[in-house]
Amino acid sequence: MLQVGFVVGFEPTTLLAYLAAAVALILAPGPDTMYVLARGLQGPGAGVRSALGVATGVLGHTLAAALGVSALLKAAPAAFALLKYAGAAYLLYLAAQALRTEEFDPTTATEAGGSFRRGVLVNALNPKVALFFLAFLPGFAGTGPDAPTRMAVLGVLYALVTAVYLSSVALASNRAGQLLARSRFSQGLQYVASAVMVVLAGTLVL
Repeated sequence: MLQVGFVVGFEPTTLLAYLAAAVALILAPGPDTMYVLARGLQGPGAGVRSALGVATGVLGHTLAAALGVSALLKAAPAAFALLKYAGAAYLLYLAAQALRTEEFDPTTATEAGGSFRRGVLVNALNPKVALFFLAFLPGFAGTGPDAPTRMAVLGVLYALVTAVYLSSVALASNRAGQLLARSRFSQGLQYVASAVMVVLAGTLVL
């Protein structure tokens, strides 16, 4: 940790504080978690690929924040509103798909790629994530010519923690689904995940 902090210009205490804040925020339930949970119920492979897709979306937000795209988005209300409605519409689409188990056959090559792509889109189309990174990363990255590099390092760390946590969620939800496969409760979990995504779609545009 000391060596990493020295190389990228961070104090160890700063990195620890950042990681603590990142973990707290990642653990808060949101569209990413609910989507991976629903995908995990369909199969461990689909769930983990979705988790990796979400983590990749985090890297996209990191790049946007480092390049100032998030600031431009915040300054353009029409573009921000468009992104919000696009994200909400996509969550509604995923809520419907979560109930169509035949769409989630993990043995097909198309679905293998689809799980990852959908995970990326779930994260990328969440404007609140973009604005969060705009406010969150600069506070820890500081200022100066090396700030974009430090911001990138922080974004990668956030993505790694996200990938580990959501992969665990996917595997745990799959295990729970297997244990409850012969009960009505298993199907009920799919409906709950779908309903939560509908609610999150509504809160996204508020």
